[in-house]
Amino acid sequence: MRASFLDPGALRTEFALEESVTTPDAFGGYTEGWVERATLFAQVEPLAAQSSFGAGQTLETATHRVTVRWREGIRSGMRFRRDQRVLDIVTVHDPDETQRYLVCRTREQGK
Repeated sequence: MRASFLDPGALRTEFALEESVTTPDAFGGYTEGWVERATLFAQVEPLAAQSSFGAGQTLETATHRVTVRWREGIRSGMRFRRDQRVLDIVTVHDPDETQRYLVCRTREQGK
């Protein structure tokens, strides 16, 4: 996929863009949670899937390429969420440096 030739109609999967936030608690610690920063549309392309076994359980992991319209502030450590599906953002880059699209490599943990 070359972002410079992306059909805008391919951006049809709606996601919430979420950011991790920490909130101090009354005991000197903090709690972590997720806050929705934006709603956006994306193209999702599966890249790879793998299964690993450890501690008596199997962990399924899938990676995806998620393409969105360019916007300020998307970075690794954030995530895309659609209902119960969560894609953790691993990398973000502007493939042709024109600020038209961002391509994010994501990781999805299986259940």
